[in-house]
Amino acid sequence: MTDFLEAAKVLGVERREGRISSALQYLALLNRGLPVTSLERISNAIAPTDVHFKYRIVSKATLARLRSKRKLNSNQSVLISRLAGIWARALQVWKSAGSARDFLCRPHPLLEGKLPIDLVLENEIGARLVEDILGRLEHGSAV
Repeated sequence: MTDFLEAAKVLGVERREGRISSALQYLALLNRGLPVTSLERISNAIAPTDVHFKYRIVSKATLARLRSKRKLNSNQSVLISRLAGIWARALQVWKSAGSARDFLCRPHPLLEGKLPIDLVLENEIGARLVEDILGRLEHGSAV
Protein backbone atom coordinates (compact mmCIF):
# COMPACT_ATOMS: atom_id res chain seq x y z
CA MET A 1 0.00 0.00 0.00
CA THR A 2 1.37 3.40 -0.88
CA ASP A 3 2.19 6.09 1.69
CA PHE A 4 -0.84 8.26 1.03
CA LEU A 5 -3.19 5.30 1.51
CA GLU A 6 -1.50 4.45 4.81
CA ALA A 7 -1.83 8.06 5.97
CA ALA A 8 -5.51 8.14 4.92
CA LYS A 9 -6.10 4.94 6.86
CA VAL A 10 -4.43 6.32 10.01
CA LEU A 11 -6.47 9.52 9.73
CA GLY A 12 -9.73 7.64 9.19
CA VAL A 13 -10.59 9.62 6.07
CA GLU A 14 -11.19 6.65 3.78
CA ARG A 15 -14.27 5.75 5.79
CA ARG A 16 -15.65 9.31 5.64
CA GLU A 17 -14.64 10.25 2.10
CA GLY A 18 -15.02 6.90 0.36
CA ARG A 19 -12.28 4.90 -1.29
CA ILE A 20 -9.19 6.98 -2.03
CA SER A 21 -7.43 5.24 -4.89
CA SER A 22 -4.90 7.76 -6.13
CA ALA A 23 -2.42 10.28 -4.85
CA LEU A 24 -4.28 13.01 -6.73
CA GLN A 25 -7.54 12.17 -4.94
CA TYR A 26 -5.70 12.35 -1.63
CA LEU A 27 -4.10 15.67 -2.60
CA ALA A 28 -7.52 17.08 -3.48
CA LEU A 29 -8.78 15.96 -0.08
CA LEU A 30 -5.87 17.73 1.64
CA ASN A 31 -6.54 20.87 -0.40
CA ARG A 32 -10.21 20.84 0.67
CA GLY A 33 -9.14 20.30 4.27
CA LEU A 34 -9.21 17.24 6.49
CA PRO A 35 -11.91 16.93 9.12
CA VAL A 36 -10.94 18.11 12.62
CA THR A 37 -11.41 14.51 13.75
CA SER A 38 -8.23 13.66 11.80
CA LEU A 39 -6.28 15.88 14.18
CA GLU A 40 -7.80 14.06 17.13
CA ARG A 41 -6.99 10.65 15.61
CA ILE A 42 -3.32 11.38 14.94
CA SER A 43 -2.87 13.11 18.31
CA ASN A 44 -4.39 10.15 20.13
CA ALA A 45 -2.26 7.71 18.17
CA ILE A 46 1.08 9.45 18.72
CA ALA A 47 0.53 10.95 22.18
CA PRO A 48 -2.49 9.29 23.81
CA THR A 49 -1.65 10.61 27.29
CA ASP A 50 -0.73 14.15 26.21
CA VAL A 51 -3.94 16.18 25.87
CA HIS A 52 -1.90 19.17 24.68
CA PHE A 53 -0.06 17.44 21.82
CA LYS A 54 -2.69 18.55 19.27
CA TYR A 55 -1.90 22.18 20.14
CA ARG A 56 1.59 21.68 18.75
CA ILE A 57 -0.15 21.15 15.41
CA VAL A 58 -3.01 23.65 15.67
CA SER A 59 -3.12 26.33 18.35
CA LYS A 60 -5.85 26.08 20.97
CA ALA A 61 -7.56 29.28 19.80
CA THR A 62 -7.44 28.23 16.14
CA LEU A 63 -8.78 24.79 16.98
CA ALA A 64 -11.71 26.34 18.85
CA ARG A 65 -12.56 28.37 15.72
CA LEU A 66 -12.15 25.37 13.43
CA ARG A 67 -14.51 23.17 15.42
CA SER A 68 -17.51 25.08 14.04
CA LYS A 69 -16.26 24.59 10.46
CA ARG A 70 -15.27 21.00 11.27
CA LYS A 71 -12.45 21.24 8.71
CA LEU A 72 -8.79 22.10 8.90
CA ASN A 73 -7.14 24.30 6.31
CA SER A 74 -4.90 22.82 3.64
CA ASN A 75 -1.62 23.64 5.42
CA GLN A 76 -2.82 22.01 8.64
CA SER A 77 -4.07 19.04 6.63
CA VAL A 78 -0.69 18.57 4.95
CA LEU A 79 1.07 18.66 8.32
CA ILE A 80 -1.33 16.11 9.79
CA SER A 81 -0.89 13.92 6.72
CA ARG A 82 2.89 14.12 7.14
CA LEU A 83 2.54 13.03 10.77
CA ALA A 84 0.22 10.19 9.79
CA GLY A 85 2.63 8.96 7.14
CA ILE A 86 5.55 8.92 9.57
CA TRP A 87 3.38 7.27 12.23
CA ALA A 88 2.34 4.54 9.78
CA ARG A 89 5.98 4.00 8.80
CA ALA A 90 7.12 3.86 12.44
CA LEU A 91 4.41 1.27 13.18
CA GLN A 92 5.56 -0.77 10.20
CA VAL A 93 9.17 -0.72 11.40
CA TRP A 94 8.63 -1.11 15.15
CA LYS A 95 5.55 -3.40 15.02
CA SER A 96 3.92 -1.83 18.09
CA ALA A 97 2.44 1.54 18.96
CA GLY A 98 4.49 1.77 22.16
CA SER A 99 7.79 1.17 20.39
CA ALA A 100 6.86 3.58 17.59
CA ARG A 101 6.04 6.26 20.19
CA ASP A 102 9.33 5.62 21.99
CA PHE A 103 11.24 6.08 18.75
CA LEU A 104 9.42 9.32 17.86
CA CYS A 105 9.63 10.86 21.32
CA ARG A 106 13.24 10.11 22.32
CA PRO A 107 16.38 11.95 21.23
CA HIS A 108 18.09 10.15 18.37
CA PRO A 109 21.86 10.19 17.76
CA LEU A 110 21.49 10.42 13.97
CA LEU A 111 19.43 13.58 14.51
CA GLU A 112 22.05 15.21 16.75
CA GLY A 113 20.00 14.32 19.81
CA LYS A 114 16.79 15.89 18.55
CA LEU A 115 13.40 14.23 18.92
CA PRO A 116 12.16 12.73 15.64
CA ILE A 117 8.63 14.04 16.31
CA ASP A 118 9.96 17.60 16.59
CA LEU A 119 11.60 17.36 13.18
CA VAL A 120 8.47 15.90 11.61
CA LEU A 121 6.43 18.78 13.01
CA GLU A 122 9.02 21.32 11.88
CA ASN A 123 8.96 20.72 8.13
CA GLU A 124 9.05 18.25 5.25
CA ILE A 125 12.84 17.99 5.28
CA GLY A 126 12.78 16.97 8.95
CA ALA A 127 10.17 14.36 8.13
CA ARG A 128 12.38 12.96 5.35
CA LEU A 129 15.31 12.69 7.77
CA VAL A 130 13.13 10.69 10.16
CA GLU A 131 11.79 8.59 7.32
CA ASP A 132 15.37 7.85 6.24
CA ILE A 133 16.23 6.59 9.73
CA LEU A 134 13.13 4.41 9.75
CA GLY A 135 14.19 2.95 6.41
CA ARG A 136 17.68 2.29 7.73
CA LEU A 137 16.24 0.64 10.84
CA GLU A 138 14.05 -1.56 8.72
CA HIS A 139 17.05 -2.71 6.72
CA GLY A 140 19.34 -3.04 9.74
CA SER A 141 21.73 -0.20 8.99
CA ALA A 142 20.79 2.54 11.50
CA VAL A 143 22.49 3.32 14.80
